Amino acid sequence: MGKNDDMEEHLTFLMNSYGNSVLRMCYVYLKDYQLAEDVAQETFIRVYRHYGEFHNQSSIKTWIIQIAINLCKNQMRTHWWKNRFHQEMIEIETVECYDSVLDRQMVFEEISKLSTKYREVILLYYYQELTIPEIAKVLDEKESTIKARLVRAREKLKPELKEVLYYE
Repeated sequence: MGKNDDMEEHLTFLMNSYGNSVLRMCYVYLKDYQLAEDVAQETFIRVYRHYGEFHNQSSIKTWIIQIAINLCKNQMRTHWWKNRFHQEMIEIETVECYDSVLDRQMVFEEISKLSTKYREVILLYYYQELTIPEIAKVLDEKESTIKARLVRAREKLKPELKEVLYYE
């Protein structure tokens, strides 16, 4: 078994470990499932090509998420993206109950309405389960900036999600 075989095996492990998380995050950024799939795939192509540049300065998950976010942002800068008018509904794989689906859809819609700087900290903190220092590294911001954005994002979501999240 050669070096390429080892790398392909490791890449398969990374895709199995982080593929669904990357895809979900890309979907929330891009609001287009096919495009999210393309960007998620490109993320792992970049991981494969640039794996030698990863020097354990962060976790592998943080590094992969950073690549995916950068690719999403690049996609959002394209002319096609700026002129796009449609939004797809969130894909829900399993449905426990109707109310639960509606609640998740409402949460997703409200998060999607946030500006990018607030949306990304919510996604990274709650959905990718990154720590504030990891988010700061991914977004190349100070930890205090990330903390402030997280507080502001929660404040913006709180009135909109009052019924769903049962705030007092």
